[in-house]
Amino acid sequence: MPELAISPEKLAFIIEKAREFDVKEGESDIDSGSNAADDDMIDVLEDNGQDPVVRELTSFISALNEDEQIDLVTLMWLGRGDGTIEEWDELRTSAVEARAEYDHPRRETAQYLLGEPMLGDLIADGLEEFGVDWTDERTTPDSSSESERDQDESTKE
Repeated sequence: MPELAISPEKLAFIIEKAREFDVKEGESDIDSGSNAADDDMIDVLEDNGQDPVVRELTSFISALNEDEQIDLVTLMWLGRGDGTIEEWDELRTSAVEARAEYDHPRRETAQYLLGEPMLGDLIADGLEEFGVDWTDERTTPDSSSESERDQDESTKE
């Protein structure tokens, strides 16, 4: 089984953010008022080109190191069905070659990935081929101490 250069925690964050981005739709209410509450929040999922999720996801992916970005693209391809887990090395080599053609690899890799419909699902499907359950990973920071987390867990029972 190949080893991933990118952590399950980072992948979980990307999957969740990509899914937030994927639910966006084109302009749906051209007669929108100035107050979203007056329009029954119909515009909340509208993609207006100023989506903070896109900026956050682009920045996050751009900040990954080269190996992490290559594994991310390869995972997406794996999840898309472009190959099997047994063909991981060949898929990864293709990702390396594709990245080498970019003038600005970090930024262009992020743009490429965000242009892929259902990115979050494809990465999750790729991870499934590795037998990794990304849903167990914490996707938001937890600043509580270990003992506080233990107390929280005991009160849930």
